[in-house]
Amino acid sequence: MNALETLAERGIVNAMSDPALGDLLGRETVTFYCGYDPTFHSLQLGNLFAIVTMRRLQELGHRPVALIGGGTGCIGDPSGRSSERNLLDREKVEENVRRIRRQLEKFLDFGRGAGAAVLVDNREWLAAFNLLDFLRDVGRRFRVGEMLARDSVKRRLDTEDGLSFTEFSYQILQAYDFLHLYRKLGVRLQIGGGDQWGNITAGIDLIRREESAQAFGLVIPLVTDSQGRKFGKSAAGAVYLDAAVSSPYQMYQFLLNAEDACVVQYLKYYTFLPLEEIARLEKEAAARPEGREAQRRLAAETVKFVHGAAGLAQAEKATRVFFGEAIEDVSDEDLQSIFAGVPRMELSRDRLAAGLNIVELLASTPLWQGRNDVRRSIGQRGAYLNNRPVESCGLVVDSSCLAAPGALVVRKGKKNYALVRVI
Repeated sequence: MNALETLAERGIVNAMSDPALGDLLGRETVTFYCGYDPTFHSLQLGNLFAIVTMRRLQELGHRPVALIGGGTGCIGDPSGRSSERNLLDREKVEENVRRIRRQLEKFLDFGRGAGAAVLVDNREWLAAFNLLDFLRDVGRRFRVGEMLARDSVKRRLDTEDGLSFTEFSYQILQAYDFLHLYRKLGVRLQIGGGDQWGNITAGIDLIRREESAQAFGLVIPLVTDSQGRKFGKSAAGAVYLDAAVSSPYQMYQFLLNAEDACVVQYLKYYTFLPLEEIARLEKEAAARPEGREAQRRLAAETVKFVHGAAGLAQAEKATRVFFGEAIEDVSDEDLQSIFAGVPRMELSRDRLAAGLNIVELLASTPLWQGRNDVRRSIGQRGAYLNNRPVESCGLVVDSSCLAAPGALVVRKGKKNYALVRVI
């Protein structure tokens, strides 16, 4: 199979500009690009699908160009948006570009050779234009009627907020990116999410008009859950690829909770597992859905790709901690992440250093209703400190009992937790 057939077999091809793309990918190395606007300092799980697709195409023999929109990021893409983005200042965009650059370097092979990935920032060429030159040399190639007909524009024109000229011009800038990369790096294919179709075809048209050459576009599906919500969004917000924003544990838990109806599709999109193995997991999920083996493989494969073996080990350990494993050698950050939604209280470090009775400590948390309730729990082996059962009401808690440098974890029964932060 050629690269296009391999992608199609996994359900990754949503639409393409010309069926001839399959023959092209089958007979020669194709340089292709995908763009990422630096609207935040980390990409998120939704972006990861495009990154994995780039990596997949690279492993199939093609050359990826990862574009970071240091220029277009100052404008804001209206695609898929119901209102205008808050515009970022130049310093913030530049900082986001630097951090996203480091992320992308983890996922693609930037080594040497014909297939080595290339990283570019469109501010380099967009900022070199002055307004009059851009309108004369590029703007003349665009027809307003065609621009107004694009879905991303029509949807916004029907809203109360409408569409600013700034956002309306975005498709011209992205189209010029394609033309520039065609000229400088021989890029003949742009890939992106389904909401990028209008922007991609604008670039194809511009290359045809300027260079009398054929370029191609391929869009991948927008990843959603069974309710149509964008994948990668949790109740607390997006799941980011930067471990400092979303921990490996948070990503692991989000994927572990993937719906049965969607998990096989996510395995095809996000992992490099062979289709035969995914088919086996699909059968297992149908026979024993309570085992959640498909979700566990999805979580493990994705977290390992993003955070490495160490990040996966951290996420799996944190998961075991949440389900009752004794807590030791855990960082404060990990505990904050694992127990993000549980009640919290504070305890001074001086008071802990002096030692305090376990009954006094537990009674001060929201889990117990006074000292008698604590004593009853301890007697019934239902009180835990750092997931170890409290054996005696006479236990003295001091600095040696810390689960992490700045925290203790207490538990009542099987799953009622509280986090004690030491300040």
